[in-house]
Amino acid sequence: MKLFLASSNPGKLREYRELAGDATLDLASLPNFRNIPEFEERAPTFAENSAGKALYYSKFAEETVLADDSGLVVPALGGAPGVFSARYGGPNATDADRVQKLLRAMAGMKGPERRAYFVCVTSLARQGRALAVVSDRCDGLIAAEPKGTGGFGYDPVFYFESLGQTYAQLSSAEKHVYSHRGKAFRKILYVLSPSFAATFV
Repeated sequence: MKLFLASSNPGKLREYRELAGDATLDLASLPNFRNIPEFEERAPTFAENSAGKALYYSKFAEETVLADDSGLVVPALGGAPGVFSARYGGPNATDADRVQKLLRAMAGMKGPERRAYFVCVTSLARQGRALAVVSDRCDGLIAAEPKGTGGFGYDPVFYFESLGQTYAQLSSAEKHVYSHRGKAFRKILYVLSPSFAATFV
């Protein structure tokens, strides 16, 4: 099955291809994605942004489009960065810039105040019709400083307690088992399975 990812983020595409594993999916970036007028993520929730993106970009392809909205939520910061995770720090901020802004905002916070979770809402749409919207999350802590060289975004400061490492210190295989995106995508694979799809016939 062909799936187009509504994203220009190479790290996200790489992760989804790894997550697909042996599944009979052909995952690729949506053709000419950079030339399509950008979908404006103005909604206050991950679900609305995810479904909106999938519906919008599905009008530019014949195949099924997959879109997600994901981000980091820190309750002690009132839920920030939240839906603004990718834009935290300004339009030209790098991943490192966003991490440093987060650490400055959390300076002096200890214990439960450093609790955080990643959220991922993944949606499927085909030619303007929504097929599925699923979500999942992963809980952890914000580390005092970045550690590890893997992953992207906030991975170097997201400390996963059960494994005693940040996301950026985990192997790809480990991260895919526990991550918010990995858990949400496995739900998508179930939705795409013949046994589930047959219930809609």
